[in-house]
Amino acid sequence: MHGGAVTLASEFLQMNFIPELIICTDMLDLSVFLSLTRNKSQGIPVALYFHENQLCYPWSPDDQDVSLNRDRHYAFINYTSALSADQIYFNSVFHKNQFIKDLGQFLSEFPDYKNLATIAAIEKKSEVLYLGVDLQKFDRYKNDSQNKLPVLLWNHRWEYDKNPNLFFNTLIELKNEGYKFELIVLGRSYPREPDIFKTAQTQLATEIIHWGYAESFSDYARLLWAADIVPITSNQEFFGISAVEAIYCNNVPLLPNRLCYPEHIADLKCFYNTTAEFKKSLELLIRSHGSYPKIDLNKIKSYDWSHQIIRYDDAFSVLSSNFAQNIID
Repeated sequence: MHGGAVTLASEFLQMNFIPELIICTDMLDLSVFLSLTRNKSQGIPVALYFHENQLCYPWSPDDQDVSLNRDRHYAFINYTSALSADQIYFNSVFHKNQFIKDLGQFLSEFPDYKNLATIAAIEKKSEVLYLGVDLQKFDRYKNDSQNKLPVLLWNHRWEYDKNPNLFFNTLIELKNEGYKFELIVLGRSYPREPDIFKTAQTQLATEIIHWGYAESFSDYARLLWAADIVPITSNQEFFGISAVEAIYCNNVPLLPNRLCYPEHIADLKCFYNTTAEFKKSLELLIRSHGSYPKIDLNKIKSYDWSHQIIRYDDAFSVLSSNFAQNIID
């Protein structure tokens, strides 16, 4: 987030054409990029896409930036980038609302010149543009065979914000209480992964079908279709690509009733509010193996690029044409 703008500005200046639109993500310090390229980028509309943001993203308990008081600058980069952009897109309604809300608190903590009026300006040029996901490519690996036991799925990053402790501790409890199930755990192992992964790999060894990173997309897709239930325990999620992929592959979701998840599924049976509800709902799903509730997948399917590309084209066309009209006016 510090040096990327300098590198990209240098590469942009060496390009031999002038684009009609610049699209960047929240990981770019847009104000620095534009200042370094002003002779070439002036007059080109800029769209800023927030896939995540440093204002609302939870810090790792092991991250030294918090204790060293270096944690605010990343959020400030997101803030000034939003100010610099002509249009801002968020990947969910939850993300947009949370960013605007937290921005008010963030600026209020500054000693003076809080610039709170800029929040309204940022909100005015913000809208939701859901992610496009390559969902149809999963279709060729579809498997309709029924498992003898319910197969539970984890297909997220092996990090603290996905709350693996709740996921695996609940499964260990259910195993000790006599519930029968199998388990697929996907994801790349990291040197500093939460300790619960090693504990779970040992205590759930007899339930594990697959553990670790899928080396090819075909392996990943087949494993998603092979599972039945995807219990989600995340403490942070702005869109949730892995959850969307799993639900598309006919996994019954068990979702926290917060974050972005209510935007994906309308059925209240798919949600829980407390840790106790999570365990109870998972018990019911395991017991209902073979007769899982039907889930309306229309919203999930709408995220496929075959649908989303139209929305992206429309959004970018409107931005470009409006910007051109403003220059004429």
